[in-house]
Amino acid sequence: MVKKNIMDILACPVCKGDLILDVVEEKEEEVISGTLCCPLCKEQYPIDEGIPNLLPPNLRN
Repeated sequence: MVKKNIMDILACPVCKGDLILDVVEEKEEEVISGTLCCPLCKEQYPIDEGIPNLLPPNLRN
């Protein structure tokens, strides 16, 4: 599960830039759904059922 307090240790797997959290649904301190966005390379990583998909875009699906 993604917790807001770990955002400072997460980095974009593509360019190593900081990620910005966009929360759609949360329960207490845990993010259930949303997106992690990299402002440097513009890549987006989905969070579904509390699990972030941090695979590079070419390895998803």
